Amino acid sequence: MKDIRQDFYVNMGPQHPSTHGVLRIVLRVEGERVISSETVLGYAHRGVEKMAESKTYVQMMPVMDRFDYVSSMLYEWAYVGAMERALGITPPERAEFIRVIMGELNRMASHFLWVGAFLLDLGAFTPFLWVFDARERILDMFEEVTGQRMTNNYFKIGGVHYDITPEFLKMVDDFLKMIYERMQDVEVLIESIIFLERVKDLGFITKEDVFNYGLTGPVARGSGVLVDTRKTEPYSVYEKINFEIPLGTKGDCYDRYRVRMQEILQSAKIVEQAVGMLPEGPYAEKAPKVVKLPEGEYYFAVESARGLLGVYLLSDGSTKPYRFKLRVPSFANLSIIDKLLPGNKISDVVAILGSVDIVVPEIDR
Repeated sequence: MKDIRQDFYVNMGPQHPSTHGVLRIVLRVEGERVISSETVLGYAHRGVEKMAESKTYVQMMPVMDRFDYVSSMLYEWAYVGAMERALGITPPERAEFIRVIMGELNRMASHFLWVGAFLLDLGAFTPFLWVFDARERILDMFEEVTGQRMTNNYFKIGGVHYDITPEFLKMVDDFLKMIYERMQDVEVLIESIIFLERVKDLGFITKEDVFNYGLTGPVARGSGVLVDTRKTEPYSVYEKINFEIPLGTKGDCYDRYRVRMQEILQSAKIVEQAVGMLPEGPYAEKAPKVVKLPEGEYYFAVESARGLLGVYLLSDGSTKPYRFKLRVPSFANLSIIDKLLPGNKISDVVAILGSVDIVVPEIDR
């Protein structure tokens, strides 16, 4: 009698609550154990890099908010940074400090969303409410200055569109007074034996994996690799600010969780210092109304909430980019998923995928 096949295929996605976007993972399983997996992309593809060739540089600004909508200001920063480098424009110091404040608040908002969604995927509802309350406070701050809670379109060539207000600074001060105690309370809620059993010694990523797959952000730092553009290739005024880069030791799901939790506190310290060092003066440098970049290639990278984010522009001297290319962290970070899943249980897939923290629209672009 021939052996009966025990393996079968399970489709996770493309519409699954734990993929947090239209992502499909085909799991080949035997019982409860994953034998192999195949990640399928393309469900959110919009052809934006090609579309950019028919848009002016200014028209592309609002589009930058639509890739990683969770931390959109960091995308704006990378894009205007590339154009400023091409035009030889240096933003005023006040504008640089405002960018740091907004960028770090956006990083915190992104990490809060990740923590809440990650815990919700694992069945913990109460901490989700606590971290979302903190995130809502940050979005209220954005609304105070930009008029928008998300997709802010706040950065521009030479600085920012609006100066920060006294009310905004008061909101920041109140938030900073609250956040350290709030994070301690959240950790007490989170770190139960059930949570630790779900994430410890699961989804190991080695240092070799980090370099082989081009991993960046908390995924790389969770494995003990110091990859952070703010430190390795400092931009803006980060060299003037004192902060640490949290690193993991084992490279499992728990280390990636710990790194992000510690990064929230480090971002709070950066914001606190930047507000204290905020100089008087203009919040934007004069920039041309019609933007034409000199012929050539230009690249600028920032540290987004998910890792290294780079914008490459190839200009032919016109008002539109000849080539627009993004180096996004989620694409590289997702590439290791098919290596991590085999050998684990189906129930662990959600924890491993969640620990990588991807945003699908920045992958499918």
